Amino acid sequence: MYIKRKIEDEILKYLKRPEIIALIGPRQCGKTTTIKRIFGDLKNDVFLTFEDQEVLNLFENNIKAFISTYIAGKDYVFIDEFQYAKNGGKLLKYVYDTHHTKIIISGSSALDLTLKAAKYLVGRVFVLEIFPFDFGEYLLSRDRAYYTFYEKNKIDLKRISVPLITKKQRETLNKYFEEYLIWGGYPAVVLSKTEEEKRAVLKNIYNTYFLRDVKDILGLVDDYKLGKLIRALALQIGNMIEYKELTEISEFSYHTLKKYLNFLNKTYITGFSRPFYKNKRKEIVKNQKVYFFDTGLRNHMVNNFQTLHKRDDQDKGFLLKNGCYTQFVKNNFLPQYWRDKNQNEVDFILDIGEGNHVAMEVKLNQNKCRISRVFKENYKDFSVFCIYFYATTEDQDASLFIPLL
Repeated sequence: MYIKRKIEDEILKYLKRPEIIALIGPRQCGKTTTIKRIFGDLKNDVFLTFEDQEVLNLFENNIKAFISTYIAGKDYVFIDEFQYAKNGGKLLKYVYDTHHTKIIISGSSALDLTLKAAKYLVGRVFVLEIFPFDFGEYLLSRDRAYYTFYEKNKIDLKRISVPLITKKQRETLNKYFEEYLIWGGYPAVVLSKTEEEKRAVLKNIYNTYFLRDVKDILGLVDDYKLGKLIRALALQIGNMIEYKELTEISEFSYHTLKKYLNFLNKTYITGFSRPFYKNKRKEIVKNQKVYFFDTGLRNHMVNNFQTLHKRDDQDKGFLLKNGCYTQFVKNNFLPQYWRDKNQNEVDFILDIGEGNHVAMEVKLNQNKCRISRVFKENYKDFSVFCIYFYATTEDQDASLFIPLL
């Protein structure tokens, strides 16, 4: 079953431009499927993968032979798993500068890891990110009727309005969003038929990450320490990172810990929310909060696939916040949080452009939706909303329904 990804239209938009297109994102999130789909609709093109050692060796050791074999005379060349190439950026620059072939590459890590030297391609590459399914793509795979409903009613964060929906519609969206929170958005997980199969796929994704990205790219020998670090982070989603505690748990030094936290971010395992502030004396300015890019992978790390009502209130709340974080990131926002030194806090601050900001507090129940009075007094020009999962009133107010994000 093929589910069209939103990123496809972005790729097609740049297909006639000369720049290289780099599609990057986590393993098994749909990169290969997406570029193969586009490849299949074109003519005079070639599809390569650097998992093929023969192709990779030719690229690394004899770039002119690589060009004559695969590039010359082609209108398009697709190269999958580009992160395996040594000096990939420098060699790709040579191909770009000597031929007019359109190049599309994909890699399972951030640009500087995928290209090994992104500086060579400044001005020559468009970087596009692909993630596991967002909630809309998840609905498209599960229920096309509700996908259409969602697309019509979802919240535009730049022009927020509160859509009118029925109790049945809300309950159905709740059911799907809870499934999405529990199992995440990796396509192979979403399309699996049973819970047993979903668990097995998530385990395989995690194991493959360690075999490929951790050992091949990082060359890490004591990967058991990194495993302990990831599990510790999975138990701390939505919380500020405590470096001292993490060094004790992982057995990494402080500087090594910082290095691997950066690696986890660049390989799309964990994301970070930085503090928003204007007053350094009164507000938190340094501590980051941690989230996972996929809640299914997070739940695999803590071995908890229970439904929300079986979880303790703290875990429910942080899982909901993680779900909101991933929705924001997958829709091209960089979510921050606000907290002052008196413990007043707002979960998410979004820059929506042109100097405008939206502040959002995430709550399980609508009747607990409140925004810090201190924040509202200090940021009167911000749009302020509470987003909730369970409705406790039929009244329409300034609160927003999480599944419509």
